[in-house]
Amino acid sequence: MNITFEILRRKSPESSPYTRTVTLDAGVITVAEALRRINAEQLWNDPVEWECSCMQKKCGACAMLINGKPRLACDTKVSGGVVKLAPLRKFPVVRDLLVDRSVMFENLKAVGAWLESGAAEDVSGTAYDASRCLQCGCCLEVCPNFYPGGEFFGAAVMVPTSRIIAETTDEERARISSEYSDHFYRGCGKSLSCKDICPAGIDTERLLVNSNAVAVWKRKIKARR
Repeated sequence: MNITFEILRRKSPESSPYTRTVTLDAGVITVAEALRRINAEQLWNDPVEWECSCMQKKCGACAMLINGKPRLACDTKVSGGVVKLAPLRKFPVVRDLLVDRSVMFENLKAVGAWLESGAAEDVSGTAYDASRCLQCGCCLEVCPNFYPGGEFFGAAVMVPTSRIIAETTDEERARISSEYSDHFYRGCGKSLSCKDICPAGIDTERLLVNSNAVAVWKRKIKARR
């Protein structure tokens, strides 16, 4: 069985993108396995640049557009037909399928998404769900409100921040809640496209509701008293 891969390539951030096509004789194969095979068998003189690490759907490094949808290459199986691969569009392209997603980590630093002291409450359910975020960027790719450099940071920041909001002390919660309101609550259109696309299956809607209740509505109620 043949699978044809159409890969959108780019030699550098400044160069124009172009498409190259290669056909593999394979049955059921993951996109990650296909890319490794293309490079290992030297089917092209210049190997395809892409990012991978665990290959087990645990790191999120191999996120890319597969037939127009943001998915993890290691978790996407294909069999026959044409498969189109392209880099994520919301991030600067470094080369080929490799993009620079550092904006996500800069945004996490901007909101201070870490605990200054130990957890104040037992919220293991929320903590576990939030900790499964892969920081892959798939949610940002489909979010209609996110763009790099904007004030809205998207679910990639909301999810880990929701854990901090739930666990931290009252004093520290005021700080993180203010940042949460500025960089997520005020800009979220609640399309919940992040929930539909998340490769880890995180219930972003539940985390969103919980965080809004603690970081926004409870603060407003206290302010009125």
